[in-house]
Amino acid sequence: MKPLICDLPYPSVDDLRPDVRSGQIISFAYATLKGELTATLQYTYHHFYFGAIDKEDADTIMRIAIAEMKHIDILGESMLKLGVDPKYIQCPNTKTYYDTSTVSQSKTAQKMLMDDIEGEMNAIADYHKMQFILKNEQVSAIIQRIVLDEQLHLETLKKMLEKYAERL
Repeated sequence: MKPLICDLPYPSVDDLRPDVRSGQIISFAYATLKGELTATLQYTYHHFYFGAIDKEDADTIMRIAIAEMKHIDILGESMLKLGVDPKYIQCPNTKTYYDTSTVSQSKTAQKMLMDDIEGEMNAIADYHKMQFILKNEQVSAIIQRIVLDEQLHLETLKKMLEKYAERL
């Protein structure tokens, strides 16, 4: 199954040099309570419930989850090259390890989609905040490219929600 991503290449992380500040900035998107790890787990959970509702929609949700896994990979590799340990923690610079408390446990189509839309909107807003404070243009380009995927996910989820709203 292919990830649901834009048909554009991601900027390379190969040339990144140590830049702890930039690594710390992007760590908020990695594996924190509102980061890409939470998104991946939430989409995977919702995929199971969509499987009983609509197979095609379940596949779309899983394709988004796979895209979020790609983002985890890019962010983690970037953090490592920037000099930041890509740990699974609740909030950067803490010793409180990640937990699943913010993963949506919704089970109805409309609520799952609303939760997923909210997550994408928050992710886009958070990425824009990062871009505003990032001084490293290479890292900013990586974030900018990830945002394109998040915007695609948002539009896809909105179309899915419209379909379920019409069924009422």
